[in-house]
Amino acid sequence: QVQLVESGGGLVQAGGSLRLSCAASGSIFRIKAMGWYRQAPGKQRELVAVISSGGTTNYADSVNGRFTISRGNAKNTVVLQMNSLKPEDTAVYYCYVDDQFAGTCWGQGTQVTVSS
Repeated sequence: QVQLVESGGGLVQAGGSLRLSCAASGSIFRIKAMGWYRQAPGKQRELVAVISSGGTTNYADSVNGRFTISRGNAKNTVVLQMNSLKPEDTAVYYCYVDDQFAGTCWGQGTQVTVSS
């Protein structure tokens, strides 16, 4: 099993910034990609950002230019820097990892609330 621990969510005013971190541990074989999804109340879960093992990044159109995903300093960690936050960014953010052996594994989620 692969365990994911997220941190960094919270409450921020519109225009502010938050930094989410996620650390993967456990039965990691080879991580192909790590990233973040989010789910707002009454909406489907959507991809926010992903970074591949080769460093390629992809972003949802709604966050492109405001959010940055990168590898953390520690092994098997990923960071999501969120700037210029908007109320519509309010959601539970879930970290995920695609491992070659374990498949797709999810974190518990961290709440991000942006007040107007």
